[in-house]
Amino acid sequence: MAFGRRKNDHDPDSGQDPGDDVVADAPVAADAGDAERPDGPFDIEDFDNPDDATLARLDLGSVLTPMPAGGQVQVELNEAGVPSAIWVVTPNGRFTIAAYAAPKSPGLWREVAAELADSLRKDDAKVSIEDGPWGREVVGVGAGVVRFIGVDGYRWMIRCVVNGAPETIDALAVEARDALSDTVVRRGDTPLPVRTPLPVELPEPMAAQLREAAAAQARQAQANLAEQQPVPEQQPQDTAERRSAAGSAMQQLRSTITGG
Repeated sequence: MAFGRRKNDHDPDSGQDPGDDVVADAPVAADAGDAERPDGPFDIEDFDNPDDATLARLDLGSVLTPMPAGGQVQVELNEAGVPSAIWVVTPNGRFTIAAYAAPKSPGLWREVAAELADSLRKDDAKVSIEDGPWGREVVGVGAGVVRFIGVDGYRWMIRCVVNGAPETIDALAVEARDALSDTVVRRGDTPLPVRTPLPVELPEPMAAQLREAAAAQARQAQANLAEQQPVPEQQPQDTAERRSAAGSAMQQLRSTITGG
């Protein structure tokens, strides 16, 4: 495939040229032998034919990402039932790749990384900053391990969240970086405030499955509610008949006494 201009500009604050090797301050779960900055993620405008970007990638609207072998998709919905995050689940854990509106010049991820580190510290997590293929990565260790990987692009920023157990987080980070290095961003031309999440859209077959699952869940909830409602007690028919007859007799008696 042919690409246009390189939009994943190097972070000028890192003090390194794009072609320089990156030396980690701490052990990094990446393919340690490959310290060069990967070519991806890509902008869809880098493709001569945008349809090529959809090949062997899961099209989620704003991001198109390859699936690791044996990976599955987990959809996270907001209160309105709209997808808010798409997780890729592997035997090692799960990760999600999301894109945000950003300035044309790089630097947003550096700000976001600092904010994420502060937030993790407030949650009493053990926080470390490590160098990865695209620059700094934020790692928080608590009950589990979370790693944030970010990439500045042309009018977009990618944030990858890697979430797993301590014993599998290294292998999971490799899977996430492999997917991230071949991810394509579909930014669009619409002006958006900086940090606005770019919309996530499910492929129609996946969206249809989600709608069917939601409908089945709603039907089950209605059935459960119907079972919980008490059934009104019915009076025996002969008792009801006696009361009806007695009522008629009393009415007749009143009519006789009052002369009605």
